[in-house]
Amino acid sequence: METAHTNQVITSILDNDFYKFTMQHAAIKQFPFAKASYIFINRGKHKYPKGFAEALRAAVDEMAKLKLTKAEKAFLQKTCPYLDPTYLDFLQGYHYDPSEVEIKQDGDDLEVSFKGYWYRTILWEVPLMSIICELYYNMTDGERDSADKVIANTRTKIENYKKLGVTIAEFGTRRRHSYAVHQVVVETLQKYGEGSFIGTSNVHLAMKYGTKPIGTHAHEWFMFHAAKYGFKMANSMGLEHWVDTYRGDLGIALTDTYTSTVFFEQFDKKFAKLFDGVRHDSGDPLDFADQTIAHYQSLNIDPTSKTIIFSDGLNPEKVERIAKHCKGRIGMSFGIGTDFTNDVGLEAMNIVIKMTQALPEGGHWTDVVKLSDEPKKHTGTPEMIELAQRLLDIPIVK
Repeated sequence: METAHTNQVITSILDNDFYKFTMQHAAIKQFPFAKASYIFINRGKHKYPKGFAEALRAAVDEMAKLKLTKAEKAFLQKTCPYLDPTYLDFLQGYHYDPSEVEIKQDGDDLEVSFKGYWYRTILWEVPLMSIICELYYNMTDGERDSADKVIANTRTKIENYKKLGVTIAEFGTRRRHSYAVHQVVVETLQKYGEGSFIGTSNVHLAMKYGTKPIGTHAHEWFMFHAAKYGFKMANSMGLEHWVDTYRGDLGIALTDTYTSTVFFEQFDKKFAKLFDGVRHDSGDPLDFADQTIAHYQSLNIDPTSKTIIFSDGLNPEKVERIAKHCKGRIGMSFGIGTDFTNDVGLEAMNIVIKMTQALPEGGHWTDVVKLSDEPKKHTGTPEMIELAQRLLDIPIVK
């Protein structure tokens, strides 16, 4: 990849997942004084080579130079009419502040954290993970597949998805091998995926290849609401504020911040009718489909009028199994990440960045948690996880 500077890894402010911008827009409108703190979690126990922190610091510092261009602003105005003109003006004036990010390395262990106003820091997560991945592969031994092989592999996958008759979006920004691989993947999907490929979560590549940016909100949206309103009110207030902001647009709700069982208890007829569907991100996808269908039926809503977006660690075999299970029962679509953007013959990285604390206006710094449908994916302090489980009547798995 050619870059304007040797330290530059991210070359566009839109090289980020769409839901980061939609949440930023909502945070500015609803919680302009809120603050948040985030931490990097090295789930895969990857060992970072000597000098990694310095290389990451240099790439992060370069991001201060990124600005929304006139062409990028025009793309957002045309493609995303639900983003207020005032927000797009704000984004045009926004720049990353590298002083918000702390980076440390102790031996082969990497520590990264950042904090500040939520509406500002919300944009750091995805590009930081992208940079960490790209630098890791650049600085460690291992030769990736050629571009031709990546193209052939991606083409085979999307043509198989077309045969299944399912729609596919590309969700792989955060754990991609590199920008170069990501670009090849989206170009290939756009070229060979007509009728199946419906868009990408990456706004920069959506603009570059003339496809749709896809996304709504992430776990942090509901995690913040728990800090402000308490665990029992987090889902309902999070959904309420989303509706207040988007008035029916961006209508896919994420279910598993405090387990999907708790979510559906609060996803009443009002929300079930207002939202177009839900997103699955952890736990058994077939069980989730059955649970979702049963919930809509209990509210006398036709499940085939709604959609589940499946987005948890998908590959062709998993998609086929889910599609057969759901066909004719409920609408479905699939968001596929790492299996597209980091299937290059090397071990894919297993890293995340999560919000750890939030400071609502008039409140105090509060630990936040995520209680996934997969207990091993819970994040937060043990004390706060247990408190949330007790308050929400979630079985505690020791």
